[in-house]
Amino acid sequence: MLNGYIRQAISGGKARSAQMTYFLSLGSNLGRRRRNLALARLSLEKAGVTILRASSIYMTEPVDVPDQPWFLNQVLKVRTKLSPQELLDLAKSIEKKMKRIPTIDRGPRSIDIDILLAGDTVMDTPGLTIPHPRLARRNFVLVPLKEIAPRTVHPVLKKTFSRLARESRDTSAVLKDKLRPSRG
Repeated sequence: MLNGYIRQAISGGKARSAQMTYFLSLGSNLGRRRRNLALARLSLEKAGVTILRASSIYMTEPVDVPDQPWFLNQVLKVRTKLSPQELLDLAKSIEKKMKRIPTIDRGPRSIDIDILLAGDTVMDTPGLTIPHPRLARRNFVLVPLKEIAPRTVHPVLKKTFSRLARESRDTSAVLKDKLRPSRG
C-alpha cells in the first residue's frame, strides 16, 4: 500500500508500473442503459484497457437523488499501464464522448465511470481519491464487487468486499438484471 502511494506522490500521480489492476464502476440511468454500459466497456478496451472480469449487471435504486430513473450498474476488474490520473482522464473523455451532460450532482446520466480501487494505492488529490471515498457505503458497488472479488481487501479499511457488503447499512435495492447475461 505505502509503495503505491509513494510512487503516486513522487510522480504527481503519473507513476508507470508495468501494469496496474483497477476496479471500475460503470453506471447509467438515461437512454439505452445496457447499450451505454457496453459502449463504455468497448471504449475502455479500444483505449488499451484489458477487462479481466465483469460483474453481472444490476438494476439499482438511486441513492442520493431518489427522484430519477433507476440505474444499471456494473463493476469491472481491469488491467492497464495507465496511471490513476491517466485512467481518470480516459474515463472522463469516454463520458464526454458518450454525451454525458452534467446536471445536478449525482443526478441522471447516460454514463458514469468511477475508479473504485487502483491496486493497493491510496491517494487523495483535489481531483481524485482512491479508494473511492463512498465505496464502502454503497451497495450498488459493494454487491458487484462481492460477486467478482469477494476476498479483495479494501486498502484502508482492511476488510474484504464480502465483509463490507455484509456490514453495509445502505438499504437501497440492488437487483441482478436478468434480461440478458452480461459480457465478461
